[in-house]
Amino acid sequence: MRHFFIFLFLVFIFCVFLWQGIYLAKDLTSFEEKMFLVEKGQNIFQIAENLEKENLIKHRFYFETYLFLIGKPKKLQAGEYLLFSSMTIPEITRKIVSGDVIKEKITIIEGWNLRDIGWYLENGGLFQAEELFEIAGFPLIDYSKVTDLPPPIDFSQEFEFLKDKPKNLGLEGYLFPDTYEISRGESLEEIVKKILKNFEKKLKPELREEINRQEKTIFEIVTMASLIEKEVKTQEDRERVSGILWKRLNNNIPLQVDATITYITGKKTIKISREETQIDSPYNTYKYRGLPLGPICNPGLESILASLYPKASEYWYYLSTSEGETIFSKTLEEHNVAKSKYLK
Repeated sequence: MRHFFIFLFLVFIFCVFLWQGIYLAKDLTSFEEKMFLVEKGQNIFQIAENLEKENLIKHRFYFETYLFLIGKPKKLQAGEYLLFSSMTIPEITRKIVSGDVIKEKITIIEGWNLRDIGWYLENGGLFQAEELFEIAGFPLIDYSKVTDLPPPIDFSQEFEFLKDKPKNLGLEGYLFPDTYEISRGESLEEIVKKILKNFEKKLKPELREEINRQEKTIFEIVTMASLIEKEVKTQEDRERVSGILWKRLNNNIPLQVDATITYITGKKTIKISREETQIDSPYNTYKYRGLPLGPICNPGLESILASLYPKASEYWYYLSTSEGETIFSKTLEEHNVAKSKYLK
């Protein structure tokens, strides 16, 4: 009997010892933030050792024991976490098991092209622009005509809306403009997939049905939307310009969209020269009839809707002033007069 009580006493002491290690924080008075990284492939013992090294827990034994007691030794998620020495082991565990990683936001602006997004990510210290191009495709590149560049990742098996996109082109047009929460340590490929999932969500079934009803492809709608996005600003003007461009397309008249020229040259201007309109590129809608080879930017939903629901009018021409106003003309003569007046 005496040995039994000694055993119970020892068990009690051990439980108190364990409880204090698990439920009492390393330093209750410290609120200093610490970035803690859980790398992919790390096991519970490596994570526990690093927590101890960072003075976030009293001893790795407590963390390991707690994880095994609650049955979650393999539920820890990779990522970068914001932790404090004043946190208990259950609090730390909940964060890492739930994947409550440090997040930051990136914003893709309507009308940005792959170059814009690439430099944005690079200037923000997140990724190199070339890393984006390797995944989503280099701007202006027709991969059927190059041999020194590996093709971008083909996401069409995962995303149905990409199936009618030509395989020789990248994802220009499909990186939907929005604000995205990303986790530190998240790969660029995972971020691109997140953006594509948003595009999939925005392109609702009724819009896809309407595209099919019009006997168009998603790729054609997105390409036209990218022209509209770069050319005009208000929704009323977008719908009217959409009507003009589809009408010119159906009548085999060159679209002559200035934004296709600036996409080729990379210049940030609304003025183009006569020489630039002669650039030999499948994106040049002055030199070649029809839609350009592919989208020239990543359009927002309003431009996609304008592309899908154009507004009919008597106009055949339009131009945008430096103040952002759109001037519409019914004849070439009227259009030339407007150019002389507004594009000095």
